[in-house]
Amino acid sequence: MNTASAQDNKPTIVLVHGAFAESSSWNGVLTKLITKGYPVVAAANPLRGVKSDADYVSSILNGIEGPIVLVGHSYGGSVITNAVNDNKNVKALVYVAAFAPESGETAVELSGRYPGSTLGPTLAPPVALPDSGNDLYIQQSKFHAQFAADVSIAEAKLMAGTQRPITEAALNEASGTPAWKSTPSWFIYGDRDLNIPAAVHAFMAKRANSKETIAVKGASHVVMISHPESVATLIEHAAIAK
Repeated sequence: MNTASAQDNKPTIVLVHGAFAESSSWNGVLTKLITKGYPVVAAANPLRGVKSDADYVSSILNGIEGPIVLVGHSYGGSVITNAVNDNKNVKALVYVAAFAPESGETAVELSGRYPGSTLGPTLAPPVALPDSGNDLYIQQSKFHAQFAADVSIAEAKLMAGTQRPITEAALNEASGTPAWKSTPSWFIYGDRDLNIPAAVHAFMAKRANSKETIAVKGASHVVMISHPESVATLIEHAAIAK
């Protein structure tokens, strides 16, 4: 995957979506980055398990020539934290309303570390899988208020209908050695995030020695959809950082 050579050697931006979302959740950000000449890959995150998802994203990274900025939203942050695998091309990590776990931490534990997450009661009854695990969805009637309160009702309905499930096991799987300890990181989140409380975001950003941390006033968990310009600008800051 030779994405960089045709675009003035700018870093390739790899975008990794989170739970209850899919690759099109990056469309607004992706459009702005492409307009600025960045090669972009929006990965289809399997949402099956932290290690297996990270291994999948890592395989994408291995096929890209030149520098990479790796971006994750929500659970996608756990994935990018584990996907670098000493890949020297990854020059920056950008966490967009995303988990940045330490070794041994889980998404469920982190989201409950400080008060404010209301995700649990909005989940639909688990869907049983053949391997005895469960898939999780957000109830469509509660999706707008819980997940995307600062986008239009019409857009939230589309998102609710196209949401991709995550396994219950993935949200409870312990993270491995974090890439943010060796790779510079940037953070952006909404101060009205009801999935991952703002206090959790602030804690993770400080712990990771974030190069730049932005709390978007009034933004929901899908800050990349409601404020694509702010997210794209932060990604570009990571891309041009020395």
